[in-house]
Amino acid sequence: AVRVDANYAIKLPAGLDPVYAPPLMCAGATVFAPMLRKGVKKGDRVGVVGIGGLGHLAIQYASALGAEVVAFSHSPNKREQCLELGASKFVDTSNKEEVDAVRRSLNYLFVSSNSDSNEYNEFISWMDYEGQIVLLALPKGNMSFSPNEFVHTEVAITGSLIGGVNVLKKTLEFSAKHNVLPIIERFPMEKINDALVRVDTGKARYRVVLEAAKDSSL
Repeated sequence: AVRVDANYAIKLPAGLDPVYAPPLMCAGATVFAPMLRKGVKKGDRVGVVGIGGLGHLAIQYASALGAEVVAFSHSPNKREQCLELGASKFVDTSNKEEVDAVRRSLNYLFVSSNSDSNEYNEFISWMDYEGQIVLLALPKGNMSFSPNEFVHTEVAITGSLIGGVNVLKKTLEFSAKHNVLPIIERFPMEKINDALVRVDTGKARYRVVLEAAKDSSL
């Protein structure tokens, strides 16, 4: 066991398997914090771009908040998984008909992938009047936009990093209550090098958790 000052420890909610807590306190809080701050609620139309470590949790949180969730990906093989996670609709971004069908429809768009900076003009076209785009990842290079898009639609672009202690507590409590869980791969601590290879090669689905031996003093 590890002894720490109670001021720097967070009690896990009853019923939450500790193995899921680390990803929820990192990736989970990253996507849930802006949803809390912006007041995502039942009936909102929420888009999620990038179905990976952040995106698969964003779908679950938005769905649990009562939103109608649209998952966007260039990988059509993720369609079934997104629907199982709670998305109401999946949009293959390489399919023009599917993309055109959701233009001017979203209240919020959470971008969890390192999308190219020039893709944001396309993202703006998916937003309803006064819609908000939230960056959860950083695009390469500078971003440029036509001012007409902002003047005519009042779409806003903002960003979010993570939350403080109160957000972490709310994230864990909400996750336990609504069964929001990360998709993880478990590795024993002695296999840490194998785990790092999975992460470095982008093969991990979607978070790796290292587990200490039960007789470990750590």
